[in-house]
Amino acid sequence: MTILTLGICLFALWKGGQAERIGGGLILANALLGNLGDFLFPHSDLAVVWLVGDGVTAVGLLVVAVVYASFWLGGVMILYAILFTLHSFYFVTQREVDLFHARVNNLDFLAISVCLAIGTVIAWRKRAKARRATKPG
Repeated sequence: MTILTLGICLFALWKGGQAERIGGGLILANALLGNLGDFLFPHSDLAVVWLVGDGVTAVGLLVVAVVYASFWLGGVMILYAILFTLHSFYFVTQREVDLFHARVNNLDFLAISVCLAIGTVIAWRKRAKARRATKPG
């Protein structure tokens, strides 16, 4: 997990609305599982761990998307579908993780983090605008 992803997830937990906080928590948990998987699971099981982690995260984000109807979550759902497809392909074909996998995985996760950051900024600005509108004066 990059420092950028960690920072964006923490930013979402700190300044986001309810949907962004839940989404940030799910994405943070997925990123931690992906990085700690090397230490917690045998190398032969990592593909399954990544696949299950992506699937659980996608289902969780789907619930958040349905409940909160957040636009940023639509982008994240498409990006998680790409990630799930990537991991499924490598799992089914039993290919070793290579440079292509690493690049697609990292770029996709960066795009997920950017979507979360955009959603958080939008929610933060909406709350600030609502507070200013309700202040007497």
